[in-house]
Amino acid sequence: MRLSAFNPGWKNPNLYDDQVWGTASIIAAIKEVGIKRVLWVRGAGGVEVKPGVRVVDSPDLPSWVRPGSLATIDALDQLRNEPELEWSYLSPSAELKPGQRSGKFRLGNDQRLVDASGKSEISVQDYAVAMIDELERPAHVRRRFTVGY
Repeated sequence: MRLSAFNPGWKNPNLYDDQVWGTASIIAAIKEVGIKRVLWVRGAGGVEVKPGVRVVDSPDLPSWVRPGSLATIDALDQLRNEPELEWSYLSPSAELKPGQRSGKFRLGNDQRLVDASGKSEISVQDYAVAMIDELERPAHVRRRFTVGY
């Protein structure tokens, strides 16, 4: 099992192209060495905020975030077109910030998770727990999953 958290940098002026190229390069490299299982840690731009409407579709999304969001959507599409890879794709909640490790969070699929007050958040610590859980006990093979409170 391998983990990919590649990001060419949010301030990179070629963010979209470099992210797409990097994803294709990582896929080619892992296939070349015979790795079958990979956990991809990416953004939440492709997660739906309501049926058919993704985070990246929001007019409120800052323009500097859009290229990275579109590139992570492209990365997921690249993975979906690789039938021999056993990948999982972890997207965070809207807010990923330092906090407490509670171990009490929810897992979802393609829809943004929100708490009772409508907030979409997860601590970095609980995000890491969800990531390690998937590495140790794969439950989302060939699927995207999300984590939030």
